[in-house]
Amino acid sequence: MQIILLDKVVNLGALGDVVKVKDGYARNFLIPQGRARRATQTAIADFEGRRAELEKVAAAKLAEAQALGEKLAAVTVKLTQKAGVDGRLFGSVTNHDVSEALNKQGFTVAKAQVRMPNGLLKNVGDYSVNVHLHTDVTVEVPVSVLGETA
Repeated sequence: MQIILLDKVVNLGALGDVVKVKDGYARNFLIPQGRARRATQTAIADFEGRRAELEKVAAAKLAEAQALGEKLAAVTVKLTQKAGVDGRLFGSVTNHDVSEALNKQGFTVAKAQVRMPNGLLKNVGDYSVNVHLHTDVTVEVPVSVLGETA
């Protein structure tokens, strides 16, 4: 299916690109989320009329994400979990735990934006977690997991 992108999509294209994708990806993900439209002649003409407005909105989103990224870079997340004497946690620290801790500190971060490159955190210690705020903005946030003996 031919679509026109209304937003930058990773590994697909930038704003205004006409690309061919699988039908299910377009119908089930891109179009319902407002990131694309079918590439008909009327849709392309409508897009060209609104191009400046869409670029302005995209630039505002990017600037907002960069500002949030600068604030997040200075933050250290401290989480306390129950742990054994050897430093292994009972359970693990997930991306949900990290996003919840960031939300308590006043940042609006969704669980899906937190990416753990080495998987779940299962031991006490200091780790680095990526927070993906925008397609162009990824911030490394230090996470300190503290053990609490029961």
